[in-house]
Amino acid sequence: MLLRRALPVSTLQRRSSTIELRLQLPGYLLTRDAAVDFTGSAQPMAPRIDRLITLCLVQPFLRLLSQRAASIPILMYHSVSEQDESATGAYYRTSTTPDRFAAQMQWLKDQGYRSCSPAQATQYLRENMSGAGKQVVITFDDGYRDFYSHAFPVLQQYGFSAIVYLPTAFIGNTSIQFKGKDCLTWAEVRELRSYGMWFGSHTVNHPQLHDLGRAVIREEIRNSKQEIEEKLGCPVKSFAYPYAFPQTDVAFSRWLREALVAGGYSDGVCTMVGRAKRESDPLFLERLPINSCDDHDFFTAKLNGAYDWIAKPQYLAKLVKSRRFKPSGKG
Repeated sequence: MLLRRALPVSTLQRRSSTIELRLQLPGYLLTRDAAVDFTGSAQPMAPRIDRLITLCLVQPFLRLLSQRAASIPILMYHSVSEQDESATGAYYRTSTTPDRFAAQMQWLKDQGYRSCSPAQATQYLRENMSGAGKQVVITFDDGYRDFYSHAFPVLQQYGFSAIVYLPTAFIGNTSIQFKGKDCLTWAEVRELRSYGMWFGSHTVNHPQLHDLGRAVIREEIRNSKQEIEEKLGCPVKSFAYPYAFPQTDVAFSRWLREALVAGGYSDGVCTMVGRAKRESDPLFLERLPINSCDDHDFFTAKLNGAYDWIAKPQYLAKLVKSRRFKPSGKG
């Protein structure tokens, strides 16, 4: 099946500025009422402390700063679909509705952002963003097939590229399911590559690497890279760490970095939250988790750095947990 070069999306036919819903309370103070999304429609919004801190405390403070260090937002998506995640906490949701994704991409375009790869982002940061303009990296984990049907047409419409990280055991000649969702086929991956999308490794089986022996980890990162290169006929240099990154295990992180370099990788991303900065490790770049709960206010705050604060309490929580439970990584 051939992919059409431009697939219209219903919400893109509406101008986001034509309707502006005014509420008596700002969106970040709402509990179970409505928050304003990109198109002016109302969406249910449950209480959320990280949103409150970001919009009421951090964002106003950042506006007072005259200069800030150069950084590039790396957006972390998974699925673009209508999946019902109402039983999952807002932070942990991994689906973004097609309408909301389209609105987010339109906002990026309207704000003058251009997409780049993780490799390009690290180069821009090393050069202190000289002549780079407003850059954004758009990433998708897990290789779900809805990237082909829902995300790619929107990316193409706005002139963006994205990098999709593939767990190769779930990418086949016919669609294979991962976590109950269909994944891309190799034919679709090749087609997407011909339209300028990038692909990286997300291991073979998407395991908890920290729980595996080191020989098995080497196989996971080597074999996935090798298969993608064979299927696409181009080098694969980028890696996405599956599941939560064990940043408090310094010895494991150092060993993994060495293994990735030895395996031929030059850049990578993980689940540490924040925007990528000059001092970021190119193999473990921070990302901003995005899902359907990221309405206009929250999405723009994340892009502007107002969500970076959450990295420190998350690190402290991981540190406490690591001291309670002995790390299970094996030699």
